Amino acid sequence: MRYTEQADSDCAIAQALSVVGDWWTLLLIRDIAGGTHQFDALRDALGISRKVLTERLKALVADGVLEKRLYHPHPPRYEYHLTPSGTGLLPVLVALQDWGARHVMGDGSLTATSTSDSAETRRVHALVGTRLPELELMSANGAPVDPLGPVDRATAWTVLYCFPGAYAPGPQAYPPGWGEIPGARGCTLESCTYRDRMDDFAARDARVFGVSTQRPDQLAAFAEHERISFPLLSDAELRLAAALRLPTFRAAGVDRLKRLTLVLDASRTVRGVLYPVEDPAGSVEDALALVDSLGGRFG
Repeated sequence: MRYTEQADSDCAIAQALSVVGDWWTLLLIRDIAGGTHQFDALRDALGISRKVLTERLKALVADGVLEKRLYHPHPPRYEYHLTPSGTGLLPVLVALQDWGARHVMGDGSLTATSTSDSAETRRVHALVGTRLPELELMSANGAPVDPLGPVDRATAWTVLYCFPGAYAPGPQAYPPGWGEIPGARGCTLESCTYRDRMDDFAARDARVFGVSTQRPDQLAAFAEHERISFPLLSDAELRLAAALRLPTFRAAGVDRLKRLTLVLDASRTVRGVLYPVEDPAGSVEDALALVDSLGGRFG
C-alpha cells in the first residue's frame, strides 16, 4: 500500500513524501543532479542493491521525477535524468544539506562561511577531481549560459567564484542584519577586485565568472553600477549548488551560496578550491596563485 492511501489526501507534505519520503530516493536525486546517470554508476556510488535501485528508479519514472534516455540500443540501456518536476526538488536537497550542516553537524549558528577543519570544508576540498555536469545558469541579461561551455577559442582555465550577494544602491539593497552574518560582507569588494585584475587572469589563459543565487536583474544592476565587465551568473534555481553540493546558508528567505572559489580545466574538472575565504579581496590574488600552481600560461 502506498503511503498516500494512509495519509491526508489534502496535505501537500504527505503527498510529496509519498514520492520522495525515502532514504534512497533523495540520495538518487542528489547523485543524478550531480551528473551520475547510468544504472551501474548509481549502484556503485550509493552501494545500493540492484533490486532496490530498480524499484526506486521505476517508481521515480512513473511519478514523473525522472525520465529515461536510451544511450545503448542493443541491448537497450538507459540513462536517468531529472525532469522539470525533478529539478523542482533541488531546493529541497539544498535545504536538507543546509539544515544538516547547521543543526546536525553544526551548533545551529547562521554563518556564510566555515572553519578550516569542518566537515563542510573537507567536503568542498574533496571536489577536486570532480567533473561539473553540463548545466545552464542565467546571465545578468537573462540568457542561459553554461560557464564551461564552448567559447570562441579554447581556454585553459575557468574560475568560478561564488558569493552570497552583491547589490547596487537602491531599494533592492542588502537584507536587514546582513552585516551580522559571519562571512557575508565583502562581495562588492571581491567582485571589483576581480574586475581590476582581469588582465592578469587573461594572461594566464583563464576566464572568470561570478556566481550567486540572486535574480538576474539584481546582478545586472550591480554589474552596471560597479562596471563589472565579466559575466555574473544567477544560480537562483540552485542547479550548480545541487550539482556540486556547494555550501549554502539561508538569509532573508533566500538560499545563498557561501563564499568560495573553484578553478576548473577545459574538461570541466575541478582542479583547485579556495574555501573558506576569509579575505574577499585577497582571495583574488589567491585565485591567481592557484591558477599559477596548476600551470597557468602567461603571454
